Amino acid sequence: MKEQVQEALEKVRPMLQRDGGDVELVDVDNETGVVKVRLQGACKGCPMSQMTLKAGIEKFLKQEVPKVSSVVSA
Repeated sequence: MKEQVQEALEKVRPMLQRDGGDVELVDVDNETGVVKVRLQGACKGCPMSQMTLKAGIEKFLKQEVPKVSSVVSA
């Protein structure tokens, strides 16, 4: 599952990089489906980062990798 999540994040990464940010995969829990990521660059500390995390990254990952249950910031 970790490889699938990493591949999906590669599809999201260009969108984040356009705004000066990025995302790093920290961990994937295969049993619970929880994905831990670390926002970087302009995304780190941005007031909209939680929206980016939940409405953007989490929503996309759930579509690409159905076993993902949630995405949390590490």
